[in-house]
Amino acid sequence: MQTDKRKKILALALLALFIAVSAVIVVRVGRPMTQWVEDIDSFRAWVDAHGWRSRVIFMAMVCLQVVVAVIPGEPLEMAAGYVFGAVEGTLLCLGGIAAGSLIVFGLVRAFGRRLVELFFSKEKIDSLKILRNPKRLYTVTAVLMILPGTPKDLLTYCAGLTKIPLGAWLLISTLGRIPSVVTSTLCAQALGSGDYLTAAIVFGVTALLCGAGLFVYGKITGKRHEGEAK
Repeated sequence: MQTDKRKKILALALLALFIAVSAVIVVRVGRPMTQWVEDIDSFRAWVDAHGWRSRVIFMAMVCLQVVVAVIPGEPLEMAAGYVFGAVEGTLLCLGGIAAGSLIVFGLVRAFGRRLVELFFSKEKIDSLKILRNPKRLYTVTAVLMILPGTPKDLLTYCAGLTKIPLGAWLLISTLGRIPSVVTSTLCAQALGSGDYLTAAIVFGVTALLCGAGLFVYGKITGKRHEGEAK
């Protein structure tokens, strides 16, 4: 009993520390970070000045964005495409996403739902209970990760609440992000090179895919509510 009590106290203390650190990161790092990468000329000059180290730092920034879910990821992906190009930018983003997903998965497995509720409402978390169905876990998770427009940050945090193994989750979360990351980096690269036709096509395709993603997500969460009503 005494040992269990100490474990709970330690877990609560670590959770409180994580909350405090996350708040500081958002205020001191998150906002300046997204503003900085939106200043493309300064960002490109920084990359040119730091060479390979800029790639490592950028992946760390993407990793941070995944862990601290309130930091927007779109500016980073667009900046990656504009400065690094679609191919390298995509690879750097995926590397940071994989690292961030690994950290989030471990944190959620350690602290449980209380950690997830720091970033998302109970209603949003409950809307993904369908992921706890072993028969549909892999299929539903893969579909929601692949389609642009679905709440991937929410999925990343809720995955730790399911029975999905770490290896399977890393594969799904990393590969599943490719379509949305590629569309962002490719569109940014096209805009940076003045190829506005390609940028418009990519943007149009992305909008259609996002619409499809939101439709599928609505159907999945809608079925859950229908089941509860019955």
